[in-house]
Amino acid sequence: MPRHCIPNTILAPAVRLAVLWMLALADPAAATVDPGTSGLCDMAARRAARTHDVPLDVLRAITRVETGRSSGGALEPWPWTVNMEGVGHWFPSQTAAQKFVFERFKSGARSFDVGCFQINYRWHSQAFRSIDDMFDPEINADYAARFLKDLYGELGSWKAAAGAFHSRTQSLADAYAARFETTRVRLEDAAPEPRTGSLTAARARPLIALGGQTPAGGTRLGSLVATGQAGRAFIPFN
Repeated sequence: MPRHCIPNTILAPAVRLAVLWMLALADPAAATVDPGTSGLCDMAARRAARTHDVPLDVLRAITRVETGRSSGGALEPWPWTVNMEGVGHWFPSQTAAQKFVFERFKSGARSFDVGCFQINYRWHSQAFRSIDDMFDPEINADYAARFLKDLYGELGSWKAAAGAFHSRTQSLADAYAARFETTRVRLEDAAPEPRTGSLTAARARPLIALGGQTPAGGTRLGSLVATGQAGRAFIPFN
């Protein structure tokens, strides 16, 4: 799977990461996190881990670093998370999250991250048939697992792979990797058993095969851009 060059200014990763974590710990609504919904990311991570031979705790840690909210003293992932141009938002439902993205997209926004592993629209959208698919926990997790395994093959450790998943700028990768490792060691070895029928029907639409060209840019960042044919979309890819 190819790595790509992405301008470092697009995502402002260090600021984004700090803001997400401050909001996760301070958000009063976090106390009412629904365990059924928060469990969707872990269930998707479990399936992706088995499919792509990625350690489950690696995926569970990353989804918490990306979308975590404090619930009962624990950091839990939230699938309906959107980072819109550097500002994190947690929505009560997939519909609410998609509506927000739709409105901002129509206003011209293109740099935003969605779902359990915060896949970026600008650089990842060609790998998916629609933004609906980008939000789908299983498709989102599968995409992240593929890339992480590729990074592991390149870098030789899951900690380094996690850092590169976030950024190819070493200082930013190191900061992220430290946060990842702290989160990882606090997790149990296995995720809760999946609840039958909890995942959305959108997962039935397959992820378009990965592969693509490198966008113009400078600093290499841990993000994949892949080519694919556009399909039916909640938000058209144009």
